Amino acid sequence: MHILMISDVFFPRINGVSTSIETFRQSLAPLGIRTTLIAPAYPGAAPDNDPDILRIASRYLPMDPEDRLMRRSAIRALWPTLRSRGIDLVHVHTPFAAHYAGLEIARALGVPCVATYHTFFEEYFYHYIPFLPKNWLRRAARRFSRAQCNQLDAVIVPSTAMADILRGYGVTRPLHVLPTGLPARQFVGGDGCYFRNRYGIPKDRRLLLFVGRVAHEKNIGFLIDMIAHLKHREPKAMLLITGEGPALPALTATVQRRGLDEHVRFLGYLDRNSELHDCYRAADLFVFASRTETQGLVLLEAMALGTPVVAVAELGTRDILGPQQGARIAPADAQAFAEIVAELLADEARLKALAVDAHRYARGWAAENMASKLAALYRDWVSPTATLLDHFEVRPPPAGRTATGSAP
Repeated sequence: MHILMISDVFFPRINGVSTSIETFRQSLAPLGIRTTLIAPAYPGAAPDNDPDILRIASRYLPMDPEDRLMRRSAIRALWPTLRSRGIDLVHVHTPFAAHYAGLEIARALGVPCVATYHTFFEEYFYHYIPFLPKNWLRRAARRFSRAQCNQLDAVIVPSTAMADILRGYGVTRPLHVLPTGLPARQFVGGDGCYFRNRYGIPKDRRLLLFVGRVAHEKNIGFLIDMIAHLKHREPKAMLLITGEGPALPALTATVQRRGLDEHVRFLGYLDRNSELHDCYRAADLFVFASRTETQGLVLLEAMALGTPVVAVAELGTRDILGPQQGARIAPADAQAFAEIVAELLADEARLKALAVDAHRYARGWAAENMASKLAALYRDWVSPTATLLDHFEVRPPPAGRTATGSAP
């Protein structure tokens, strides 16, 4: 089976969508499913070594300089190549040029078109279009999502909360809950002592870690408020913020204005395959307050490396945090959040037990399991009749009948 994936973002742009796409591509290959990916070309990026990644000429987006807008004409020029590859299904991962181009390709090839709804746009747009009323943007996001989802054959969502929201919008197409799995082999090793030495962090500092895009919707300001409360109970606490993004200048200014320079450090991007592992290992706790995550894969990444989590359980993170294995759910109140963190930091035995639970729990979210479920969905969508008949018992036809079989 050959699946065409198409996305408005992919590496070297680091975010949850890029991670999800690559995780599924790598995990689907051993199952006999080939994927071709159409994604933007990024200026200055190293060339891909994968012939199944097709980069499209793109242009700058003034309101979102980290991202690129693919040129539809360049995508259309690929149609002869795609026909020759025998594409069985188109899987869209983002709702901009990729959505409309994906639908166009699917119709031209006569194959199904599905999408994964990765981003909760209702709580996203107003951070980037602040000059328009928030309520208007929310209503527009709902209409936009409903219209796009109902153009598809089916929609994949990473969490049950996101499925409920889309049903509330009026999405009538089939919804399938399928989170991104964790490639466990990528989350091993790491040296916390090496990391502390490299960054000049004393062994007695209590490290709290945030990993992700430094964007307004990630609610990092809440974590800064939390550390301002926590430092009174735990003076050696330090919040490490890794990643980059549009909110970095404002958050840096906030830290300086509040005199928190000794308690908050911005580290920028860390290499996901090496230094980030060291960072996870160095941290006492992973803290997270985003209320817009459709899944929250980064929580599982932290747990896989034995870093317990304290987080607000909102939207998609509820599915991960619900069992409270290797994690504690905190209220959306900075002081109350800080109190939970302080209690855990003061109890070393409990913290170590949480770390063991976290590692064990993360293993249950294996990428291979999620890829198997996605592969089954692909087969259902590509050959629905054949797949349906597989569930029926085939019986000899009654005497005098010409039917080849019957379903119970």
